[in-house]
Amino acid sequence: MIRTIVCGAAGKMGRRICALIGEDSELTLVGAVEAKGSSAVGQDAGVLATGISNGISIKDDLAKIIDEGEVVIDFTAPDATLSHVRVAADHKKPIVIGTTGLNNQQIKEIEKLSVIVPIVLAPNMSLGVNILFKLVEDVARTLKDDYDIEIVEMHHRFKADAPSGTALKLAEFAAKGIGEDLEDVAVYGRKGLIGKRDPKEIGIMSLRGGDVVGEHTVIFAGLGERIELTHKASSRDTFARGALRAAKWVIDKVPGLYSMQDVLGLK
Repeated sequence: MIRTIVCGAAGKMGRRICALIGEDSELTLVGAVEAKGSSAVGQDAGVLATGISNGISIKDDLAKIIDEGEVVIDFTAPDATLSHVRVAADHKKPIVIGTTGLNNQQIKEIEKLSVIVPIVLAPNMSLGVNILFKLVEDVARTLKDDYDIEIVEMHHRFKADAPSGTALKLAEFAAKGIGEDLEDVAVYGRKGLIGKRDPKEIGIMSLRGGDVVGEHTVIFAGLGERIELTHKASSRDTFARGALRAAKWVIDKVPGLYSMQDVLGLK
């Protein structure tokens, strides 16, 4: 059994991950972490996840329990994630990161730490979305400048970051397909008298409302026709199961920065 620690154990994703670890024949939960000052600290992770005790008390410091585990799964917030990656690197423990909203500086530090320890960094861990990444790049490469690329994502009203990490990754794959750097062609929403659309633009639009788990559509709009590639998640379990798959995969890998494309063998 792979001894697993979950950071963000009281969050929506963390609870599902803890619950599914309890059903998994290859993983066992040995630690759970939440932010200092959280009302969840000291509570039973099993009770929070499923209503049934698993004897794992939620702690507020990964460093104090990391030696009990073999792999860490982190779904927290950018600053917390970076702190947890530093701890994982210090203790030579592989880590799976599902946190979104990381800035370029944080990602660069994670890249540096991946020289010490294997890290899976993925904005979306579902099989379907990762197949969509590949499809988007292939379609963009085939259609090139004859079709305008627009991305629309929608999530629940509580999501803190926008655009979603998945939408940004879809945009990166689209930009790669047309041979462009996303920073040069991305347009985040539109307002006012903006003029004619640049053929190389990749539009990224964010919608928020209700309890939507996650929906992403990539539109290739040509003259006379439109191609739409859509992924809709109806349950967080698709992401949680992907995180468990990543944890099993990364446990024996050499140091490096990996994606779900690596985990799923899509590269």
